[in-house]
Formats: sequence, structure tokens, C-alpha cells
Amino acid sequence: MLTGRIVAALKSAIDCQIMNLLLISANTETINMPTLPVGLGCVAAAAQVAGHEVTFLDLMGLNDVLRAITSAVEMSPPDVIGISIRNIDDQRMDSPRFLLGQARETVSLCRRISNAPVVLGGAGYSIFPESALAYLEADMGIQGEGEDAFVDLLQRMAQQTDLSDVPGLYLRGQGPQGKRRFNRELDALPIPTPGIMPLPDAARKGEIWLPFQTRRGCPLRCSYCSTPAIEGCRIRRRSPHQVVAALRQWREAGFSGVYFVDNTFNMPASYAEDLCRVLANADLGLSWRAIVYPKGLTPRLAKAMKAAGCTEVSLGFESGSEKILRSMHKRFGIEDIRKTGHLLKAEDIHQMGFLLLGGPGETRRTVEESLSFMDSLPLNAVKLTLGVRIYPNTPLAHRAIEEGRIAQESDLLFPQFYMAEGLYPWLRETIDALIAERPHWIC
Repeated sequence: MLTGRIVAALKSAIDCQIMNLLLISANTETINMPTLPVGLGCVAAAAQVAGHEVTFLDLMGLNDVLRAITSAVEMSPPDVIGISIRNIDDQRMDSPRFLLGQARETVSLCRRISNAPVVLGGAGYSIFPESALAYLEADMGIQGEGEDAFVDLLQRMAQQTDLSDVPGLYLRGQGPQGKRRFNRELDALPIPTPGIMPLPDAARKGEIWLPFQTRRGCPLRCSYCSTPAIEGCRIRRRSPHQVVAALRQWREAGFSGVYFVDNTFNMPASYAEDLCRVLANADLGLSWRAIVYPKGLTPRLAKAMKAAGCTEVSLGFESGSEKILRSMHKRFGIEDIRKTGHLLKAEDIHQMGFLLLGGPGETRRTVEESLSFMDSLPLNAVKLTLGVRIYPNTPLAHRAIEEGRIAQESDLLFPQFYMAEGLYPWLRETIDALIAERPHWIC
């Protein structure tokens, strides 16, 4: 049911059913690297295809958020305001920063200067659809991919019809509405073009690796992972030719670096090979990064990646202990990681390895196994994380509840971490000492 405030705000859009939209990327944190809000760009592109007017506002780097939002509202009074939430916290157990304060202020500001309903979305929101909605005090939110769902929502809001089966929709105080749906044909969803969002100046374009997603979903179900809440568990793909056509436009706009943010670039390997072949033939002059699953990388695919412009990969194997890999529900072993590392080394593709230390079953011995294993690999950089962020509805969360580490009713919006009993002081001291001797290791 629509509230009176929302109904009043939408009356002007009912006749033509074409809405003025203000879409805001609330993220102001770089954390690992500066980025562009391409996820919100996908939603903006879908709204434009449906005929709606879109004003796009990226808060990254703005000195005066109040002025920017006020100006956008005054120039084109919105019928609906969409706000994308990317990061909840910085995932640091020893001194966690909760990052939703800025977003909450953004929502509050929008509600003060406009009667337009505020709709949340984005990866961070999708992990916590009910609790984030309550904390941020927006009107509603869409969990998961929003291209189809947001356009559906706009149509129903304009017509003042029932919202109860809008896919992935949450209403504040009323909980989930329609069951989530994942579009199996990604080619049916528009890819944002450079003109859809504000772009950095020419000098900064070289600093930004354009995030680009060729696949959605991950079937691996690692014990701690939040990806199923965001993208689902089934891999869905765009055609390589559509990917390259879109990248050509971004290259022409001045972007020379791409970060393929697919969870597992080399799965399935046949698709990855096709994509590399089409990308190499296009000869766009791009350098790119990807996330590689530490199993199933073939010599042929490694060579194809290099030929297509790959310069760096992230290897998220998380542990160098067979025992801990099994505890994390990983489907690869130590020798798989080692083989993958040497295949990439042979192609002169830089590698960043990741360790996630302190989870269930972790001991001093397993930590030492992992650290020794990292030293044996041909890695150019290493990222260490101490403690495992607990996300809702994961095997790790269920275990933490069973062990009495977190309450059954905890929504986990405010960060909580799993750290094996009695391990942390020694682990912190050990890691600090190692990092002091290894300039390419960070924590």
C-alpha cells in the first residue's frame, strides 16, 4: 500500500507515466581503489530506455553534498529519488568503520527538500534489505539487480497500483513484497554508456579502473560470502560481442583500464576464452584486471587473457591450509592454487593473493601454514584480513549463532566478526612483524 505522502508526490506523473528521476550514488569511500558507480548506471540506463528522465548525481569527491542535491532537486524536481548503497563498512575487525552515516544524512536531506519517495538499492543494501531500510529511513528498497524491478516499480507507482509483487521490493515497516527474480538474459539489460553519469576529468580517468561485469551470480557458496544475496547463485552471461561493443564506447571516452568484477572470471572457461578472443580481435588498447578462481585455469586461457590485455589478477583463495579451505567450503586445494599461480607467472600477469585469517577452525598452525604457503607463491602483492565479517544467512552466520558468538536475532548491519578463540593477540603481532619485512604485503 502506498502512503499518503508518496501518493501526493506522484500525482503529477500519473497522466503521462513518465517520471523525473534523481539517482544518487551515495558512496564516498574508495577503500581499495577509486571507482565509478556503474551499477547505478545500469539502473539509470534501464529507466531511460523505459522513457523516464534521469538526473544522475555521484557524491564521490563532492565538497558540498547539500548544495549538489539541492541544486539537482531545484533544476528538475524529481518524482522519485533512487539512492545506491555500495559499502556498509570497511571490513576491518580491529577498528571497523561503519559507513552508512553519510548515506543516512543523504536520505534525510532528500526527504527534507523533496516529497519524492526515496528508493534504495545497490550491493550493500541488498545484503541487508530490511535492516538498512530501517536504519536509513527511506521509503522502500530493491534487493538485487534493479533494472527490471525498478522500472516495474515506477510504472506501478505512477498508476497507483499494488506493489505487493514487485520483485525484490521491500517497504519500510512492511517487509518484503514480491519474490526476487534474476534476469537470465543479461543481453536484454542495457549497459550504461559514458554519457549517462558524470565522469572524472581526463587526468583522473587514467587512475580509475572502470568496473565492468560480464557475468552475474556465483554457484560456489563459500561459507562467509554475501554474493548470493546480491546476485544469486546461477551464473548468467552477456555475449562477448555486446561486452566489447560497450567497452569500445568507454575506451573512446578516455578510459584505458578495466576491472572485470565478475566473481570468477575463468568460470566457465569456455566463455572466458571466447571473451578474450573477441576482446583481443577488437584491439581496443585496454589493460584489465580480473578475479580468477584458483582452479580450472588452463594454459590456453592464461595465454588468451594475456593476449587480450590482462595485466593483473586477484586470487582470492583465502587460506593456505587444506583444513581451513574445507571449513570455508572451498572447492579447490593447495596444488590448484600453486598451479594457477605458476600459469599466470608464465604469462607475466601480476597476481595479488588474499588471506582471510581467523575463521572457524583456525589455529596458530593453520595460520603458519598459510603464511608459509604465501611465501612459496609467485605473488606480486598480498592482502591480509584478520577476522571474517559475518553476513546474514551464510553458513558462517549459522555457525556463529550455534556457538553463541552472535544473537539469533542479530541483523548484523553493524559489523561483527568471527575470530577463533585466543588467536587474535598472537595473530596481530605475527602479521605486523611479517608486514614490516615484506613491503608488498598489506593488512
